[in-house]
Amino acid sequence: MSRITTNRLVLRLACEDDLKELHSIFSSPLAMKYWSTLPHTHENQTSEFINAMMSTQFDEGEDFIVELDGVVIGKAGFWRFPEIGYIFHPDYWGKGLASEAIAALIDYGFRERKIANIVADVDPRNLRSIRMLERLGFHETRREANTIKIGQDWCDSVYFSLNAPNG
Repeated sequence: MSRITTNRLVLRLACEDDLKELHSIFSSPLAMKYWSTLPHTHENQTSEFINAMMSTQFDEGEDFIVELDGVVIGKAGFWRFPEIGYIFHPDYWGKGLASEAIAALIDYGFRERKIANIVADVDPRNLRSIRMLERLGFHETRREANTIKIGQDWCDSVYFSLNAPNG
């Protein structure tokens, strides 16, 4: 079982007990503003998401629950290698916690999983996420219009890439 620890955070694999705390994130319109789906209206949607996290094959991806002092504050990981993704409860934004988690994931991906290149797909309106990725060394590779339909609205994408050190 994979587990990553940082100065303030624990990143661990998901379990069914994460439902209530993750649903509080996935049902938040603010947290979900730039996510790839509409906010969850029922816990069964979040339960399906957790089940998908837990059933991901080790060679396909590795997604983590992010905890601060034993409280679930988000999810971050490689939903499918080599793409990184993350979402955090808005109460924990602006505290450097996402950067701390993603920096640890980057290190884990390069060191332990031997990923040569990590990529990210971000809604171009999500300036906080873009700035964080750039601070962590990612560079923009391209932009595309109308890449995903969320509800009735089409959203664009900006793609980022980070090569492994010495790679």
